[in-house]
Amino acid sequence: MTDTAPRPAVMSDESPTTDVRRIGPAFRTSHPLASGPVVQPAPTVDGFVETFLGELNYGQGTLLSQSTVNDQYLALARTVRRYLMADWLETGTRRRQTQQKTVGYLSAEYLLGRQLGNNLLATNLQDIAQVAMERCGIDIATLRAQEVEPGLGNGGLGRLAACFVDSLATMDVPCIGYGIRYEYGIFRQTFEADRQVEVPDSWLSLGNPWEFPHPERQVLVSFGGSTETTTDADGRERCTWTPDWQVIGMPYHYMVPGHRNGVVNTLRLWSARATQAFDLQIFNSGDYAQAVRAQTTAENISKVLYPEDSTPQGKELRLQQQYFFVACSLHDFIDNTLPADFDLRRLHQRIIFQLNDTHPVIAIPELMRILVDRKGFAWDEAWEITQKCFAYTCHTLLPEALEVWSAELLGRLLPRHLEIIYRINEEFLEEVREAHPGDEMLVRRMSIIAEHPERAVRMAYLATVAASKVNGVAELHSQLLRDKVLPDFSRLWPEKFTNVTNGVTPRRFVRLANRRLSDLLTETIGDGWVTDLDRLRELEPYADDAGFREQFRAVKQANKERLTTLLRVRDGLELPPEAMLDVMVKRLHEYKRQTLKLLHIVSLYDDVVSGRVPAEQVTPRTFVFGAKAAPGYHLAKEIIFLINAVADVVNADPAVAGRLSVAFPANYNVTLAEKLIPAADLSEQISLAGKEASGTGNMKFALNGALTIGTDDGANVEIRRLVGDEHFFLFGMTEPEVEELTARGYTPSAVYESDPQLRSTIDLLASGHFTGGDRQAVAPVVDNLLHQDSFMVLADFRAYLDAQARVDAAYADPDAWSRSAILNVARSGYFSSDRSMRDYLERIWHA
Repeated sequence: MTDTAPRPAVMSDESPTTDVRRIGPAFRTSHPLASGPVVQPAPTVDGFVETFLGELNYGQGTLLSQSTVNDQYLALARTVRRYLMADWLETGTRRRQTQQKTVGYLSAEYLLGRQLGNNLLATNLQDIAQVAMERCGIDIATLRAQEVEPGLGNGGLGRLAACFVDSLATMDVPCIGYGIRYEYGIFRQTFEADRQVEVPDSWLSLGNPWEFPHPERQVLVSFGGSTETTTDADGRERCTWTPDWQVIGMPYHYMVPGHRNGVVNTLRLWSARATQAFDLQIFNSGDYAQAVRAQTTAENISKVLYPEDSTPQGKELRLQQQYFFVACSLHDFIDNTLPADFDLRRLHQRIIFQLNDTHPVIAIPELMRILVDRKGFAWDEAWEITQKCFAYTCHTLLPEALEVWSAELLGRLLPRHLEIIYRINEEFLEEVREAHPGDEMLVRRMSIIAEHPERAVRMAYLATVAASKVNGVAELHSQLLRDKVLPDFSRLWPEKFTNVTNGVTPRRFVRLANRRLSDLLTETIGDGWVTDLDRLRELEPYADDAGFREQFRAVKQANKERLTTLLRVRDGLELPPEAMLDVMVKRLHEYKRQTLKLLHIVSLYDDVVSGRVPAEQVTPRTFVFGAKAAPGYHLAKEIIFLINAVADVVNADPAVAGRLSVAFPANYNVTLAEKLIPAADLSEQISLAGKEASGTGNMKFALNGALTIGTDDGANVEIRRLVGDEHFFLFGMTEPEVEELTARGYTPSAVYESDPQLRSTIDLLASGHFTGGDRQAVAPVVDNLLHQDSFMVLADFRAYLDAQARVDAAYADPDAWSRSAILNVARSGYFSSDRSMRDYLERIWHA
């Protein structure tokens, strides 16, 4: 059961209702207390200073002379948001008036990054703000550094969602992003004795000036209880859900500005609150913990991103999170956003809900429940509406990443939803039987309900059955999705499957993150590339211009020096700025094969310390890792430990000083990525072929002038095709070759025995050389490589080293390397999230 507080007088798609118009360089607002329009002049330094000081005095309650850095940051942020507010209000008004179809983007993650720089860029206020702060005696860089990045995502999935909502605003497409306002979000990673330690990320502790709470739009969300079916006066069955407990969903609105186009969309994140947070009678009896237990239970739902789910309690909390945010979101749009008299038969004309992976798939039975139980629709009519209102993006090829919820847990937590899922499945399987009579094995394979090892709901199957479209996120991924992950469904509904290759926003990941390169691009080809990344093609002729190559190298070197300074201050790490920067940053997972990179480093080190290769013949390289391991992923955490242990020894050994160094800065996030990616020379994209869905880091590196060493996996395939084979270091097995080796039977120990260099590398690791002689400390990783090696690290080791030798040869010619790097930039315009959004609009949303 989902309900709401009394409907407020003001309702909106995007923002509070105020009549706002932008006229020329000024903003004009029709104020309810004014007889005419109130005009706010165009931004000036003087006006900015006045607004900033006003926010400092009346917002923070302090004087400039007595203010802290945090006071100044909050005042600056609120000053900048004032310049967004009129556009936000205008956008909401226009959306309501035009009743355009809206994209409801349902995502458990939004890895936004810091907002101040992005909003200054969107409003074109960077220069004005900098001069204004200088007049106040403030270094704006200090205030930028004060902002704490929202930890609302884990990796590529969350960063992709943030890129998509950025692009939709820049393209003036109506969109509401829906998600969870995690109080702590993803954990903050630290290292103790080289091991990952997770600590809470208190990103809200100093205040968040970018959010707007709206308690008048709160939603009541129910859990547990039982259902009862009755027959009404017309002979129709009606189901009533009587829940055991409820929580309140409190929305917080975030502005999502387009790039200097006067459009500001909305991100609406939900925070869980108790219906009765405090029991005074229990408190007065002396049981203080029990008095606030309801509050604790409710707020746990939005406490942490992806709670550890190796326990039954953790699994239940994850399902609570997923239902909580989609129930709030669907109810918000249907009851708080649509006009009160809206005909829900036309719901698909006003909204398309995009399911960003399986996390929000429980929204499908929730919409059916709303339509059938609350709005009185017949089942068939409700199902027809529902099928038009959802589309599903699958982000994985790993079976374990396709969520499956036990029927016992679903039935206990969401009993009505399980009943709806059972009926959806029954009717779907009848459709399968009609299409393939007598093939009961096919029926079992396609059932939404798995029977073994326990009865459970396969959420990817439910999404595929209900969605109007199902898409993968790179050409290879989408093909494997059709052929390997959901083959029976793609044969039944070939027209339902499509591809939309991922993209990244050039505003944050070039214009904001790499100001030097951005300025060089604009000086060379104009600034149109910022919103039309295909225009980077105009850069191609300059790859053959010696003067431009020299400028390009100077940009890369300056970015390296910036990173060196940052890591010295942030982490106490010292990078040699003249070395090749070889970077592997991504979530720590076996299939991404950080262990393959580690074996390469150890093999180079082994060559030198054994005397096989003179140190002066080794190309100077700094290897940089950035990765978090899920708290319950034991082997991934052992890999992190081993990388750090190797770094300790390599960095301290004079035999390789000036030639090899390893850095693993803790807590890799968007803020660090914005400094690291522009500095990189080599991008490591080395997952086992057929395992990575797409990747977006590979796109960011190419756009910033790094060359890629990678397998033919995910979007690497498209990157290589676009930039050219000669500008990409390809290695390793193809996906069919991986399948063939798997079928033949893969024995990693046999590969170890057959390759002397691999054997020497692993033996050095296993000896305890990097762990003070402690062989047991490295045993989990070494034993896994030798006896399991599920992602065929050893099988690709020789090809990887051969490719790295080609990297060394190419890097020895700085001019040729720069030419390849420039062509990577010039030919990567396809990987804009703006293009991704156009593909979604054309192939899926029709908005």
